[in-house]
Amino acid sequence: MLHLILYEPEIPQNTGALIRLSANTGAWLHLIEPLGFDLSEKRVRRAGLDYHELARVSVHPSLEACIEAISPHAVYAMTTRGARLYTEPRFVPDDAFLFGPESRGLPDEVLERFDSAHRLRLPMKPGARSLNLANAVSVMAYEAWRQLDFAPL
Repeated sequence: MLHLILYEPEIPQNTGALIRLSANTGAWLHLIEPLGFDLSEKRVRRAGLDYHELARVSVHPSLEACIEAISPHAVYAMTTRGARLYTEPRFVPDDAFLFGPESRGLPDEVLERFDSAHRLRLPMKPGARSLNLANAVSVMAYEAWRQLDFAPL
């Protein structure tokens, strides 16, 4: 199973969209507190439609608690400052992908936990700042799943 980790997500619509992604891919969605919203908010439910019951979603009090709970094979931090393209590593089941909050990305103290081989980036044209969180997570999830031959997660 692939693990998608949102570190302190801020925008309920992005999380709702990713609940839907989780339900449709079989990836497990992990949310690291504090959340910038309540999961019962109408905006989360609207974006996730009726997929909440079909998705695996867990809320963790910290990144450390999340990593301990899921024991992933590897954790890849997604950042615009990543040294490697998201297509370079060979992913395996139980890999985890960590994404930062929408307004600021992963903080330096979190990024410093990962060596350059585990800091990945999505290519963008020069001068672009970042992609929408739900879009970035979707691109990464489908690349990892593609590498696993779209086997059931």
